[in-house]
Order: sequence, then structure tokens, then C-alpha cells
Amino acid sequence: MPTRTVTFSKNVFLPLTTVCRNRCGYCIFRTPVGDHCIMAPEEATDVLARGAMAGCTEALFTFGEKPESEPGFSTYIHETGYDSILEYCHALCRVSIGAGLLPHTNAGVLDYDDLAYLKPVNASMGLMLETTADVPAHHNSPGKLPEARIETIENAGKLKIPFTTGLLLGIGETMEDREESLVVIRDLHRKYDHIQEVIIQNFCPKPGTPMAREPPITFDEFCVVIRFAREILPDDIAIQVAPNLADAPALVRCGVDDLGGISPLTIDHVNPEHPWPEVENLRNSLGDVVLEERLCIYPKYIHRGWVSGELKPLVNRLQAKLESGRL
Repeated sequence: MPTRTVTFSKNVFLPLTTVCRNRCGYCIFRTPVGDHCIMAPEEATDVLARGAMAGCTEALFTFGEKPESEPGFSTYIHETGYDSILEYCHALCRVSIGAGLLPHTNAGVLDYDDLAYLKPVNASMGLMLETTADVPAHHNSPGKLPEARIETIENAGKLKIPFTTGLLLGIGETMEDREESLVVIRDLHRKYDHIQEVIIQNFCPKPGTPMAREPPITFDEFCVVIRFAREILPDDIAIQVAPNLADAPALVRCGVDDLGGISPLTIDHVNPEHPWPEVENLRNSLGDVVLEERLCIYPKYIHRGWVSGELKPLVNRLQAKLESGRL
């Protein structure tokens, strides 16, 4: 019987700013505009350098959505020497490439031109769909309108950007809503063939948030959604769970085939109360399932040439190391 394989990416997580226009009912990532609301250039450069020394291949750049819409933020971004958070991210993506890490940016809702601007310096990008449902948790969050998020995912397809999206389970959606969300993702992939992986992520209650007392989904419900996703989504889309938020070894048996980014260096800034597992411990817990490292851009898209000239030498070098077992 063939050995089953589950993949992951070794990364560093850089939250460039926690300022965000959305007010999601479950989030502790967002903070107000103020001192230290932007990751300093020297700190980001240091994280990238240490990530390269630790053997990481991916730099995950995440920040609050459209922070310039928050009063006072522009003053702070100008202090970094840049006119916008996207310009700052673009510059740090180039620093990342120089350090030997492939950039992957998740910046919330972006329009076509913004995606096109970031594409040459990103090996892949992402945006969680979360849900197509109108849920109370999103009522103060203009960037969580399903049509806005779907448009961003579609524009990424038009631009041939290898993409990650996903569902957030337990924020007020029904099973029918989950089916609708998966069908939307499936249909976008059928049209543009650009979605590498779909994250099935469990909501984790956070103290101090409006949803602090809401119960998380059960393991059985989680497993049902994963199996449902595997039935709906094409086989070439990986189904991913976060191994710091859920029982990954058990969920692998439900149909999970990717564990996303795992960092030996940085915390999960969105879920700081959930530390990353040690890769070797995770590998041992999977039993006869083989845990393999991958890049943030899948081989399918490397072979298609969905890589800019600026990124191509690094992608080829890292992929060659990966294939030879030297990573």
C-alpha cells in the first residue's frame, strides 16, 4: 500500500502592522493606531536573517486590512520611509528574497492593481474567504463582505497568483453556508486553476472579544467538514489545518494533507496562545504518515512558470535543495 504524505512549510511570521479597518468579533490581532503599531524595518530584517539561518524557506507577511483608512496611521507608516503599507511590504519582500526566503503575503482584501503590484515579489499569496454567510461576527468589518473577498480571490486567479484561501469554522455559519463557501472556492479554481490549498480553520475563543464565550466546534464536526471539503474540492487542492490549533494527527485521518506554515522562530501572531508544535514531535505523532517539507509555491505552478524573473532563481534553488534532501 502506498505511503501517505502530508506536507508543511517552514516559515517566519511577520505582522507588519496590527492596525486594521475591520472589527471582527473573534479577533485579538487588531490594535489601535499608536506607538509600535508597525513592525520596524530593522526588526523585520533581523527576523528574516534569523529565519534563513534556521532553515526557513517562507516569509509570511500579514497585516491588518487597509490600515491607511484608520485615522493617524499614515503618520506612522511615513516614519518608516514609505508612503503606504503595501509599499513597505513590497520593499520587505525584496529583503526577504535577498535573505533566501520566499515571500507569501496575506494582506486582506486587495484590488486588482494592488495584487499586480505585489505579484512580482511574492511566490504565493492568500486570503481566507472565511464564509459566504452574513454573520454577526463580521457586521463591523467591511472587508469581510463575501463579495469583496471573492473578488480578491478571483483577481488573483486572473493574475495567475498561486493562492491560499479557506474557511473559518464556528463563527455563526451553518453547514449549508460551509457547503456554499466550498462550492464558491471550487468554481473559482475550476475557472482559474490557481488555488493551491484550502485551510479548514477552527475558531478559537479569545478572552476580551465579543465571541469569548462562544463554544468552538467539536472534533466530530471538524472532521465532517474536512471530509465534506475533500468531496467538493478538486483533488489538486490541498486541504490544510493549523497544527497549533487542532489535533492535526487525528484530523489527517479525516482527509487533511497539509499542515501549513510552521515556524521554529516566530509565534502565531493571530493565535499567540497556541504555540507551534515541534516538527519532529509532529512527525513522530503521525505514525506511518510521512511528513514532508514543501515550498510556499507548489511544483505545479513552478513548472507552469507562474514565477517572476525576480523570484525564479531563488525558487529554483530552493526547489532543487528540497528535491535533493538538502533543506
